[in-house]
Parts: sequence; C-alpha cells; structure tokens
Amino acid sequence: MINDLKKDSEDRMNKTLESLEHGFAKVRTGRAHPSILNGVMVPYYGSDVPLNQVANVGLEDSRTLVVQPFERTMVSAIDKAIREAGLGLNPITADAIRVPMPALTEETRRDMQKVARTEAENAKVAIRNIRRDVLGDIKALLKEKEISEDDDRRASDDIQKITDKFVAEVDRRLAAKEAELMKV
Repeated sequence: MINDLKKDSEDRMNKTLESLEHGFAKVRTGRAHPSILNGVMVPYYGSDVPLNQVANVGLEDSRTLVVQPFERTMVSAIDKAIREAGLGLNPITADAIRVPMPALTEETRRDMQKVARTEAENAKVAIRNIRRDVLGDIKALLKEKEISEDDDRRASDDIQKITDKFVAEVDRRLAAKEAELMKV
C-alpha cells in the first residue's frame, strides 16, 4: 500500500518534470526550433487549431523557421496568428512563411531567465504539493491503524527523499536552461 503511494508520487513528479520541459520549450534562446511555435493557434473554418495542424514547421537555417501552409489561403491567417502570439516574432510572407529569430539582447536574455525561473519554481511547488498529498494519505492510513507509526515515519522519510531528488532535478534543468540562454 505504501509502495503504491510512493510509485504514484514518483509518476506524478515525473509528469511535473515533463510539464517543466514543455514550459522551457516556450522560452526561446535565439536559435530557431519548431517547438517555439507549438502554442500558436490559427483560426481555421471558425475554430482555433494548433499551427502544426494547418502547416508544416521546419528549419531553414539555425536562425530561421519555415512554415509551409497546407492551403495557400491560410498564409495570411498563419502570419497574423504568429504576430499576435506574443512571441516577439515578425514573419516574412511569400509562398511560405519565414520566421527569422531576432538576436537576443542582454536585457531579453535576463527576461527569458526570469521566465525560466518562474517555470522552475512552479514545478517545485507542484512537486511539494504532491508530497503533501501523499503524506496526507499516509497519515490517513496511520489514523485508520492500517500501518504502524514506524511505517509512517519510514514512508515519510522515503517520500521526502523522492521529493528532494525531483527538486534537485528541477534545479539541474533550470541551470542548463539558464546556461543555454546566456550562451551567445
């Protein structure tokens, strides 16, 4: 029973790390990467759909993305959606849409670091919330006398070790992202 709770907490914490990686993917580093446009929604026949469902997104070179719409009529809608996505990108429209990545200034890099730190802090809070939930479940088992106080203490220590491991992993990933952001 306690092992199930530990396994469940590790699974949930792994999902938090995956979520952190998705958050970090949205923080641009100056190099072009198709995942930068993952959050862009394009109006398509009355509903908003993700950009990758109406166009192919690829790399032209290390600083330029190429967006190939599946339908020529979508070019202006995709251009507008990229401009309004809040990413600070200005696409160049022809048959295909080219999206040059502007060079990051020192100030922009610092702002991106703040965004990355916020994402990391949110991940740490989520991990601590998972720990709190699992410890509450363990206390409930103790209260119902399904486990002994020794089992409670041991399980609490194990959950804390798991939490510490995942918080350290978040810190490691944040340090790697900050190093990537500051690299010119």
